[in-house]
Amino acid sequence: GWSRTASLLHWSAMSSLPGSLMEMDEAVGGAEGEAVREEKFKEVTPSPNFDLESYISNYTGRTRSIRLKFIAERTPSLQSDALKMLINEVKSGQNVKLYKSIVEFVGEKLGPDGGGLDQSWIDRTQEQADKTLERLEVELCQHKLNSIKEKVRMGHHDIGIQHYAMGNLEEALKAFIRTRDYGTSSKHTIDMCLQVIKVAIEMRNFSHVLNYVTKAEQVDQLEDPSTIAKLRTASGLANLDSGKYKMAATKFTSMKFEEKKEGNQTTLKNIHPDEVAFNEVIAPQDIAIYGGLCALATFDRSELAAKVMEDAAFKQFLELVPDCRELISDFYHSRYSSCLALMEKMKGDLMLDMYMNTHVDKLYDMIRSKALVQYFTPFASVQMPLMAQAFSTTVADLQKELTQLIMKKEIKARIDSHNKTVHARQADQEVSTFHRALQMGMEYERQTTALLLRLDLIRNDISIKANKVAGPPRGDRDED
Repeated sequence: GWSRTASLLHWSAMSSLPGSLMEMDEAVGGAEGEAVREEKFKEVTPSPNFDLESYISNYTGRTRSIRLKFIAERTPSLQSDALKMLINEVKSGQNVKLYKSIVEFVGEKLGPDGGGLDQSWIDRTQEQADKTLERLEVELCQHKLNSIKEKVRMGHHDIGIQHYAMGNLEEALKAFIRTRDYGTSSKHTIDMCLQVIKVAIEMRNFSHVLNYVTKAEQVDQLEDPSTIAKLRTASGLANLDSGKYKMAATKFTSMKFEEKKEGNQTTLKNIHPDEVAFNEVIAPQDIAIYGGLCALATFDRSELAAKVMEDAAFKQFLELVPDCRELISDFYHSRYSSCLALMEKMKGDLMLDMYMNTHVDKLYDMIRSKALVQYFTPFASVQMPLMAQAFSTTVADLQKELTQLIMKKEIKARIDSHNKTVHARQADQEVSTFHRALQMGMEYERQTTALLLRLDLIRNDISIKANKVAGPPRGDRDED
């Protein structure tokens, strides 16, 4: 009876889905199937100090499995350790579908240590997960019959949690969205939004992420530092994914919030890294790296100083990643050789980050171009051999980079290839001085004429008052 009731309830819920949910289901359908296919990835060499176990300990939940698989696919030197940790991690959960795909991916890579497919674990885990899901659906049906709104909300929430644990992301998303109709407080709305955001990030559906970040930010009395940090981090990830690096930098570096006190007064309070508590998606160290690199690539000098270098809140995050902190400091103080060396040192580890991987090369190019512009700006001319030495490159390669920047009009200069010199293009000082003098003379004439007119009005005791009646001013009328 219970099994039949649960099946009928599931069929009824699916048939009554809103159009938007059905469209969303079609959009995400098969996403996991595509992930199973083994693809050829560009090999990555991590830094000598990279510790896989230490790195993965920064995260909790399903993201551990996803990150381990990401590393195993791209790093031959870490593949064996990553795959062993990955199999143990997956077998500690209920995601049978992911376990099968991992075993298929492992194949003969681990040799005799691979262990092969554990069918008994699959049968036992699948049976237990199905029973739990069936029980939750029956309980939800009973709560609906009893019209207990809060228990119906919690029923949908628990079903969403179970689907998420089993790897049914689209079903989990639908269940969490259904809790919205039964929420009775701001906290319920925020909880729903955070659950949807977490699932949508894993599905890489970042338009959905931004949508629900906006919904959560519109809730009254949003003062919990952890919630505020999670929403800004999620928004930062979405903007990073779409290549909107300046917006991403703004979100990642905004680790302050307004705290209300008595008498409707507000004060700015810093968010501590420990208060973020979003390790099932992103670690505080990642916030420092993402925010720091995006800021270097897009912020001007004053913004970099105010929002990164001198911001007490974000400095707490930078302290967790000394290399990133030193990199930003070197760039700001024009120590480009040291800055570029640190960038190269960090690059391998950044390529192992599943969110940063596709953006590293572009961000590095933007930072390097910005450094070249910043180096050249104060000078009328620069010797290319000296500049090449500062940027640890050859004169020929530097000339190519400068040519690209000149063509993009980021540097106003011309290159003397024979003498290996770059000359800034200066505007004609004599012409510009003449134009400024002419403009000042015209402004002086206008002010003097106005002053003489005012003196004549005062001498003849004439005053003009604004007309209180709607209509044209008195001066516009054809009167003497």
